[in-house]
Amino acid sequence: MAPGVSQKRPGGENGGEHDSTDFGFRQVRRGEKAHLVRAVFDGVAGRYDLMNDLMSLGLHRLWKRALIDWLAPRPGMTLIDVAGGTGDVASLFLKCCARQAGKQRAPATATRAIVCDVNRAMIAVGRDRALDRGVTHGIEWVCGDAEALPVPDGAADAYTIAFGLRNVTDKAAALSEARRVLRPGGRFLCLEFSHVVLPLLEQWYERYSFEVLPALGRVVTGQGDAYRYLAESIQRFPDQDSLAEMMRATGLARVSYRNLTGGIAALHSAWRL
Repeated sequence: MAPGVSQKRPGGENGGEHDSTDFGFRQVRRGEKAHLVRAVFDGVAGRYDLMNDLMSLGLHRLWKRALIDWLAPRPGMTLIDVAGGTGDVASLFLKCCARQAGKQRAPATATRAIVCDVNRAMIAVGRDRALDRGVTHGIEWVCGDAEALPVPDGAADAYTIAFGLRNVTDKAAALSEARRVLRPGGRFLCLEFSHVVLPLLEQWYERYSFEVLPALGRVVTGQGDAYRYLAESIQRFPDQDSLAEMMRATGLARVSYRNLTGGIAALHSAWRL
């Protein structure tokens, strides 16, 4: 068993205390978590995408494509991608809409992607990379909190969040915000590290998470602790069925999920009806 793995803890986000929440395996004051999470991503922003490729062996790209495939974007849609970081999900969305517009011989000028992230360093990296690729239209970059989005009610046809819900202090509040900003008939999709459903894979994955990831993060980004937090936060995140129940409790409907790579990640889908 990997170091720290036995520290799985029961209970909700507050750890039984109204003024505390989890930050990995630590309990911190609720008002401190957002600052601590921002500090983690400030430290790794420049090499965030490279580290994602290395630590997932490129699988995160396939998972994000699976998210976009399940969303089935259409030209003219407005997407808000929360915790959108460097904009890779938004970029896939825009490319998919452009392909569909080409097939339909229809203009895609109304297609819009809003990348919203609480971390300014991540947004800056994403915006710079988009400009380097010549992407200047159809994408907006907004600094905002998943629990209080700077977006009007019913503004989006689709809401996506990839590997971000795990870092939110109040996940129920974030899910309620997702419902608020979706128009009736809008689609919610969450891609997140989840709970492995294959016993042999689970044993290997736990050792990899707690032994390899921090060492790799230390070499690539100089931030080994950031990737220990990643491993701990995955352990603390609700399992697939528990997250589905949280989604239903906030008013999202037709909730379902798909396990990816044996449950290392999971895609949760819902609708605002």
